[in-house]
Amino acid sequence: MDEIVHDVAIIGSGLAGLRAAVEIKRFYGDKVDVGIFSKLQLMRSHSVAAEGGTAAVLYPEEGDSFELHAWDTVKGSDFLADQDAVFRLVELAPKEIRLLEHWGIPWSRRPDGRIAQRPFGGHSFPRTVFAADKTGFFEMQTLYGKLQQYDGWERYDEWFVTSIIVEDGEYRGFTVIDLSTGEMYLVRSKALILATGGGGRIYSFSTYSLTVTGDGLGMIYRAGLPLEDMEFIQFHPTGLVPSGILISEAARGEGGHLINSKGERFMSKYAPERMELAPRDVVARAMMTEILEGRGVEHPSGLKHLYLDLRHLGEEKINERLPFIRDLAIKFAGVDPVEEPIPVRPVAHYTMGGVPTDIDGRVLDHEGKPIKGLFAAGEVAAVSVHGANRLGSNSTIECLVWGAITGKLAAEYVLSVKDLPPKPAERAAAEEKEIFDKLLKHESGSDTVYTIRKELGDTMDKYVYIFRDEEGLKKALSKIRELKERMEKVYPGDKGRVYNMDLVRVLETRNMLEVAEVVATGALARTESRGAHYRLDHPKRDDDNWLKHTIAVRGADGRPILTYKPVKIIAWKPVERKY
Repeated sequence: MDEIVHDVAIIGSGLAGLRAAVEIKRFYGDKVDVGIFSKLQLMRSHSVAAEGGTAAVLYPEEGDSFELHAWDTVKGSDFLADQDAVFRLVELAPKEIRLLEHWGIPWSRRPDGRIAQRPFGGHSFPRTVFAADKTGFFEMQTLYGKLQQYDGWERYDEWFVTSIIVEDGEYRGFTVIDLSTGEMYLVRSKALILATGGGGRIYSFSTYSLTVTGDGLGMIYRAGLPLEDMEFIQFHPTGLVPSGILISEAARGEGGHLINSKGERFMSKYAPERMELAPRDVVARAMMTEILEGRGVEHPSGLKHLYLDLRHLGEEKINERLPFIRDLAIKFAGVDPVEEPIPVRPVAHYTMGGVPTDIDGRVLDHEGKPIKGLFAAGEVAAVSVHGANRLGSNSTIECLVWGAITGKLAAEYVLSVKDLPPKPAERAAAEEKEIFDKLLKHESGSDTVYTIRKELGDTMDKYVYIFRDEEGLKKALSKIRELKERMEKVYPGDKGRVYNMDLVRVLETRNMLEVAEVVATGALARTESRGAHYRLDHPKRDDDNWLKHTIAVRGADGRPILTYKPVKIIAWKPVERKY
């Protein structure tokens, strides 16, 4: 197996990955060589789909403050966020906004030319910075443009990483397939920054790109490292029916109303003060309650939904502030929001948990010890600033802040060590044999990877959705384990090497099944309701027993073993959430 060597390798080319690369190059230049690996073309990462905005305190003279942003975030997290990490997030956020400004991003503006901000759910001040309703797209373009100023980095587009190798508490390298040739390589680097995003495609009705299959989460888990708080999956209130495409919270931030089949603006019953701008978990539960109580609308697809009404905003405002949303509604639902309300339903949107890290983004083992040379940033990481529920527009800023932090620390780390870590020859050879001697040389039975993936998504949609209970979660776990067993006998139909997307789907689906099992196991064990995790059979938050993070490690039998660790509380103890 041929080797590729870099000082720092980055897996993932979204906001966190690009921000890390920019930080390395702007401060360390040619002293640190960087390789960016993505299973997609670099500018196709899912971060481009972020629409609504990025939260930051820009105008304290108008009433905002770091303390207020931190309080909103901690309260929104249902008090499961680590408060030291939250304070770091809010204090560094304005710097990131201004850096992007200096690097050329076209932020939307106030009439006086200053950067505009708008309201977002759970924020008590309109602090969400935005670029119309294509914020992630413009942030990605700006970071990529900035990276072009520098030499000493290389991009590996359409390279699929199959395993991350950790031995004796140290990152050793990873195996990756160049999809254009089908050849496998061992990548050796002094440091690795993991920036692979979430795992939301374990659900069928999802805002995620089809490529967001939890690969980084699955590889870390199989490498013997833990996952944290995976039971907390965010369901965004407004997924376009029937596709699940995101209708940004920006639509409600600009004044959109949610209405039921009777035309009632129902959020007055659930969050009388914040209405549609309550946190996402509150709004999503309210919407599902309306649907379950018979005030939903039947869609020809079979999905019951409610409506997002923008008509009162007028065509001019919609075209100025929400042009992308108008295009999406017209193209994918046949509805012009200037004239008709948009059919929407809560949809799987974000992975609050992830790979546990310390406050600097260093990946931790199950005992809380840092793994040498291994960092994680963005949605794949659990630092943890989101706890049980993420506030809208806190995700993109997390990617920017910890992309910068991990980039700087990874560069400092590689400059402090003389040699590459020991070569993991045996582990790399075993991975090569698994893929080329097993997967590509066996024929499948009646099952296909696409059948497995469909059944997984349907199971998660039915039993591990907004409202959960013991019976449903046990059914979900049983089904997931059945699918894992069946998956052992599923092989790619394509036996070639070049752009073998059947092989990619098999490897992705293995990751998805691992992630789904951790999600369902953590949800079954957590006998309380907190944030996005709502148990019908345990409807109250239980701080006495459950004010703690879930840690899942893969056992010898392939099943999750759960332990727990305390939440870091430095400013606010839990109180009842009211909106």
